[in-house]
Amino acid sequence: MLQSKANWKLMEIQGDMDMWMDDSMKISPVVRELLLQRGITTAEEAVDFLSPNLENLHNPLNFDSITEACARVYRAVENQEKILVYGDYDADGVCSTTVMLKALRELGADCDFYIPNRFTEGYGPNEDAFKEAYKNGFKLIITVDNGIAGVNEAEVLKQLGVDLIITDHHEVQAELPETYAILHPKCSPNYPFQELAGVGVAFKFAQQLLGYFPEHLLPFTAIGTIADLVPLVDENRILAYYGLRQLSETANPGLKALKSVSNIEGNVTEEDVGFLIGPRINAVGRLQDADLAVQLLMTEDHVEAAEIAAEIDRINQERQKIVNQIAKEAENMTNRDHGVLIVAKEGWNEGVLGIVASKLVRKFDRPAIVLAVKPETGEVKGSARSIPSFDLFRNCMKIREYFTHFGGHSQAAGMTFPLENLPIVQEELDRLIAEQLSEEDFKQEIEISRELALAEIDEELVQEISRLAPFGMKNPKPVFQLKEMPADARQIGSAKNHLKLQFEREMHQVEAIGFGMGDRFARLSPGSPVTVAGELGINEWNGKRKVQLVMRDMKVDEWQLFDYRGKRRREMVPCMDGKNPLVIGNSGGLLSSDIKEIGYEQDVSGLPKADVLYIFELPESLGQLEDVIRKVQPENICVCYHIEQSLYLSSFPTREEFKWLYGLILKRKILNQDQDMTAITRAKGWDLKRIRFMLQVFSELDFVKMDNGSIKVNENPEKKDLKNSPSYRYRMERSNIEKKLYYSNFDELKRWFDQCMDDVGRPKEEKTYGL
Repeated sequence: MLQSKANWKLMEIQGDMDMWMDDSMKISPVVRELLLQRGITTAEEAVDFLSPNLENLHNPLNFDSITEACARVYRAVENQEKILVYGDYDADGVCSTTVMLKALRELGADCDFYIPNRFTEGYGPNEDAFKEAYKNGFKLIITVDNGIAGVNEAEVLKQLGVDLIITDHHEVQAELPETYAILHPKCSPNYPFQELAGVGVAFKFAQQLLGYFPEHLLPFTAIGTIADLVPLVDENRILAYYGLRQLSETANPGLKALKSVSNIEGNVTEEDVGFLIGPRINAVGRLQDADLAVQLLMTEDHVEAAEIAAEIDRINQERQKIVNQIAKEAENMTNRDHGVLIVAKEGWNEGVLGIVASKLVRKFDRPAIVLAVKPETGEVKGSARSIPSFDLFRNCMKIREYFTHFGGHSQAAGMTFPLENLPIVQEELDRLIAEQLSEEDFKQEIEISRELALAEIDEELVQEISRLAPFGMKNPKPVFQLKEMPADARQIGSAKNHLKLQFEREMHQVEAIGFGMGDRFARLSPGSPVTVAGELGINEWNGKRKVQLVMRDMKVDEWQLFDYRGKRRREMVPCMDGKNPLVIGNSGGLLSSDIKEIGYEQDVSGLPKADVLYIFELPESLGQLEDVIRKVQPENICVCYHIEQSLYLSSFPTREEFKWLYGLILKRKILNQDQDMTAITRAKGWDLKRIRFMLQVFSELDFVKMDNGSIKVNENPEKKDLKNSPSYRYRMERSNIEKKLYYSNFDELKRWFDQCMDDVGRPKEEKTYGL
């Protein structure tokens, strides 16, 4: 067996399969099910989802206060009042700032932008920054993606005579700031969709300000929406869908330069934004002021854009190095005895701690808190990430008194608290997670959209599934389950750290690739069906297209046999992961000294179930091994024994040969072991070992007596079967053991072990030997 690294959960259908799928809907049963899983239960909804339409966007006028906000901006433009766009340092904040600035400049406004520094000012409105804006002559401040909790800061602006318009999408607090206007979907009962990103709200404001639909702002809207991980449904889906189209063909110098350093060509996908464009924009604010990112998106100069993009790419590479260094240090500091991993060190960059925490969660399947120690304040500050089964926000709120600052949601949070509180925070979170979770709950979770047969998978299906893109929150990329016997399995990559499987049945072929899964190659045995979970796509190479499944996880549901019989280099035997491995025989130090080793003579009644059983020695009888197998019911068996001198391959004397030799002794009455043995070998072509074995059998049966080199016949022997001889029985048994366990082919050996494990209670087959 091979356990999956994650818990697999089959997605549920949220509608009636026959409720709306009439003949007019020409889609496959697979896509029908995917749509139903997304709550799409009418043909009209299906058309809207599969073919997003800009006409389905909601009217900006549904926002409360948007008319007043527009009027205030128009008045500022008319009176040449200075307008400050106050943004945020992440990709959504940068794109929101860009959208707002471009709209204001198109209106002819005298405007500028300000983004607070993550390290010196933190997130949200800043009183000092607002006062500085007032000194610089700004009469109107528009915040974008900057929260809605700045009650005190809003009051400061009011006293200074500066108007404040808030555009935002974060959770609404108990007390709202007193402002000129608030544009927020959750503060607008008449607005139909409440999950817009910050850039989505800014886009809506820009649309109403400009008086037309600003398609040229869609690329920025798509980047911010996708990077901020808001649900890609309803308006967000439409904005992202058309924004990606615009981004693919954009003439904006900054976006073109950003695509160039990201090595993006052709159609831009949500994965390009999520893994290439978004991280580069975010990297700037993680290491320094985010102004550079806004400058890139705002410039109209191609040379300047190329220079800024190159600098941002360099910053991103530096960010990656910092992340890798901190992650390495954090891993070395991690104590897996804790239910919640907490690591802290002075000098760590606060801007990347959330990324490091995510890495620890993926590696150790534990919630992780990564903190930077601040000796000047005696505090620690950092970020946390969790696993699906543990609500980090709810549980941290139970010990809120230990935190100076805390905020977040179920899977991610930020926090500051006194360094002296670290032990109690560790203790309390360990207690809470131990009370709530079992060992199985710590595993990551993968939602399986559907199980597919190999015959269902083809390029046409992949193309049809692509109509559900762009994928994201609440519209995840489908993960399919496939169970099939691999026709080929191999490690690939220069470090052999990736796994490639080839599935074939009749005329159907699918290639599966598992990045970073190369270590599982040694855990796959020939002849065992493998169940994989992954995403379907098309792999193009040298002009050839083939369907490919990118594996997220894999498992083998039945026990597996690993055959290392006869290997003289026993160090080739893999050391498999196992919580309760067992060794029969002497491993010769090849395996960990912590692994229990037993002999066949040992009482097996007290042995627990074993996940891996290594067999380094053959038993004296098949029954000995059968007893062990039946008792420990191993999930994997690794046979590693080697025979130096085989009895099975040594020819066994026939009945006629025994009769001939006995007849010679009867006739001669006495034989000389030296002289007569040599004559017999010449006459019959037998070797001396063969003759001595037959004489040993006769001696044990009391047919002859051997004394001082002479062999004398017993004149009145008792009639006995050859199987009464211990030497005869041992050789027959040993020969049979070798035949069953050593010289059998792989399938024969696996069937024998199958019988041992499955046929508990079945009477053993009687073995008979003799003439």
